[in-house]
Parts: sequence; structure tokens; C-alpha cells
Amino acid sequence: MEKPQKKKQLNRYIQLTGVAFQMGITIYLGAYFGKWLDEHFQTSNKTFTIISTLVAMVVSIWSVLAQLKKINDKYE
Repeated sequence: MEKPQKKKQLNRYIQLTGVAFQMGITIYLGAYFGKWLDEHFQTSNKTFTIISTLVAMVVSIWSVLAQLKKINDKYE
């Protein structure tokens, strides 16, 4: 009877690891896109980098919360 419980727990860890990678990639892409916009429009105070990074953080946190809710509902 312990085998299904261990497999269930392993699947949960794998999904949570995927969520963490997705969050990191989203924030990285937001910062990269902001940096590109700052270079393209030649801004000196990195306005686009700051704004796009903050937007990417909000989007990634919202996505993580939605995925955690889905994972929690699935394994209850």
C-alpha cells in the first residue's frame, strides 16, 4: 500500500520542480525583453527593464498560484 503513496508524492515533487523552472524562465524572459526594449529605444534609466521584470514577476506568481491550486485539487 505504500507504493502508490510514494509515487503520488514523487509526481507532486516533479510538478513543483516544473513550476519553479517556469517561474524562473518567465522572469528571465521579462528582464531580457525589457533590456532589449531599453537598447532599442536607447533609454538611459532602464525603465523598460524594470517594468517588464515586474510584470513578468506578477504573471509568474499568478501562474504559480493557479498551478499550485490545480496540483492541490488533483491530489486531495
